[in-house]
Amino acid sequence: MLSKTDRLEKIIAKIGKQGYRMTPQRMAVLKVLIDNPRHPTVEQIHAEVEKDFPMTSLATTYKMVNLLKEMGEILEIDHSNAKAHYDGISSYPHPHLICTQCHSIIDLDLPSLPDIGELPQEVAQNTGYQITHFQFNFFGICPDCQENEL
Repeated sequence: MLSKTDRLEKIIAKIGKQGYRMTPQRMAVLKVLIDNPRHPTVEQIHAEVEKDFPMTSLATTYKMVNLLKEMGEILEIDHSNAKAHYDGISSYPHPHLICTQCHSIIDLDLPSLPDIGELPQEVAQNTGYQITHFQFNFFGICPDCQENEL
């Protein structure tokens, strides 16, 4: 896995090759995503960017998030009854734990889990499907919400 600095430089270069200019607002969106392990929504990203760039529109934030998603540099974590969240730390598919009450999302990093990176290829070969994307999420109630129920 690349360091945050190397990942940032790689994405900036890729954006430039696609013909986009790296504005300060775009850089701010990118940094929020790369630095945030909590898998923020677009609205949460926008709120962080607005602290330094108050004139940044929500539309600008959405456009940058969509660009990064289309480039394969962030993961969109979509689950029912909640807004999409984004993982900018790793664009590689990996499992997440999602709380069905507070909608918090954390990465699941268990050494005993097999590498799921080859799973889409295996599914495609065995079913004939052309796999366009996949998510590997576990849903439940986080420890904080469990404690609040008591």
